[in-house]
Amino acid sequence: MLFNSFEYAIFLPVVFLLYWLVFTRLKWQNLFLLAVSYLFYGWWDYRFLSLLVFSSVVDFLVARQMSRTEIPKFRKRLLIVSLVSNLGLLGVFKYYNFFIGELITAFSNVGVHLNFGTLKIILPVGISFYTFQTLSYTIDVFRKKIKPVEDWISFFAYVSFFPQLVAGPIERASQLIPQFTKSRKFSYDQARDGMQQILWGLFKKVVIADNCAVFVDATFANYGELGTVSLALGAFFFAIQIYCDFSGYSDIAIGTARLFGFNLMRNFAFPYFSRDIAEFWRRWHISLSTWFRDYLYIPLGGSRVDRKARLMFNVTAIFLVSGFWHGANWTYIVWGGLHALYFLPGILGGKNRRHLNTVAAGKYLPTLKEFINIVITFILVVIAWIFFRAESVGQAFDYLFRMITNLDFSLRPVQKNMILILGILILILVEWVQRTKEHGFQFEKKFLNKPGRGIIYLTTALAILLLAPKNPSVFIYFQF
Repeated sequence: MLFNSFEYAIFLPVVFLLYWLVFTRLKWQNLFLLAVSYLFYGWWDYRFLSLLVFSSVVDFLVARQMSRTEIPKFRKRLLIVSLVSNLGLLGVFKYYNFFIGELITAFSNVGVHLNFGTLKIILPVGISFYTFQTLSYTIDVFRKKIKPVEDWISFFAYVSFFPQLVAGPIERASQLIPQFTKSRKFSYDQARDGMQQILWGLFKKVVIADNCAVFVDATFANYGELGTVSLALGAFFFAIQIYCDFSGYSDIAIGTARLFGFNLMRNFAFPYFSRDIAEFWRRWHISLSTWFRDYLYIPLGGSRVDRKARLMFNVTAIFLVSGFWHGANWTYIVWGGLHALYFLPGILGGKNRRHLNTVAAGKYLPTLKEFINIVITFILVVIAWIFFRAESVGQAFDYLFRMITNLDFSLRPVQKNMILILGILILILVEWVQRTKEHGFQFEKKFLNKPGRGIIYLTTALAILLLAPKNPSVFIYFQF
């Protein structure tokens, strides 16, 4: 079920009313959320519910057994059961065909022909997200950072919570499970803020991302026939598309959770206003980058290592794994490698934590230096996005080559997309003004009065209705 679909427009208010008016006791609310979450997920393909249930059962039982023994080797064995079960499923569905294909190609290059067959399977929606979410639970129990959950309903609801089930944020058990175990009361202010964030997320997805996608798809499909301006605009639009698509999903997810009394972690913090790559990664897909930091980078030694060679290895490993997490294609690995190259100079020079504050804090405009840093960082990110979007590494390099050699500076592509560019400028303006807030529509009363806010919300809703594609498009990150 898509957030931007007619079915969801019916599903959400019905669930909301039943949750607060009928299922008023905590246990029944959790059971109800579990049931509607399975309905929400099964809407795509009910068969994949078995994988979700399997992961939940395994990690619930593994964690409970961990709490009953202090013998290190037994605890490690239990953790291995969780890791193998979850990563094994992820590996089969997401990476098996990739590795088999690469193995066959490698041997064929030396004259050896293998007869391994690939699997005719589709990738279950959200498997990368809920796998990492439930793994964080067993790892934290193993580390004795949290105690295992005794109530299976709360745990199963934590794993499958429908607002963030298929594309995050990837929640930690220590943050989300306690919210299932404590009684929740309806808060008008919390629900209002949630609705505002949902509206802003829908604007970014429907008005900006989906309309960028039309130009981006045509550009990458016919890039060999296009010139500099069209190709540069295609790369720029994709950077905007993937940000608005993914952060739009996160806004809708976080806003929806707030309707039910839950607070999810922030997943995006206006990343395109970053002044260097390190700041960008503190602001982009925060739940995933912090997951890799806590469960891979720090166990590898992090930045607290004696040799620079080991530090370079740790950083590179994180970004390559992050790229591979996104998909079984060399394009994602190269995308991760590029970001590692961007990131390394800063961390090796001890400058990776220069920009911990909000850019131009307390001012209307950035300084010239800040502006230049933002532009340079954005350009580097856009170049990497070309690899992320391309069908192959070769196509990405060819796209870049043609962008600087097919010299056509006609502004016709810009003129034909002026309405979309105007929408992007509005997006940038709103997010710049709101860059110290949690989301674009979190207006302060002293900044904008009630009628003014109402006009903005109504105009946004009309834009969503009028500019929405006839067929709702799937969120980009559903494929990961």
